[in-house]
Amino acid sequence: MFIFIIGVIEMFVIAYWTKTVVESRVYMSGIITIVNVLIWFYVLQTFVDNIDNWYLVMSYALGCAVGTMLSSFVSNKEKARKDKKVKQALTKLGKESLATE
Repeated sequence: MFIFIIGVIEMFVIAYWTKTVVESRVYMSGIITIVNVLIWFYVLQTFVDNIDNWYLVMSYALGCAVGTMLSSFVSNKEKARKDKKVKQALTKLGKESLATE
């Protein structure tokens, strides 16, 4: 079960890493890369120590899938919230422009 949670967490880490790279946040993306490598080291060590345990591999894979879906959901919610704020600001600005004309 712990490896499942690690998979979920790793996908959030990777999603955040992608965001920092796109935003050219150099230092933060470097720090996140270190965290991701440490996670991968733990996962790899766990797999090697339990090489015949396919349950671990499937648990990790399912955790990664769930983490990807959750991080996508959170990202979409965040984008929708930002879009709503922009739309409200533009609507307000439009009303103020009309009032001054």
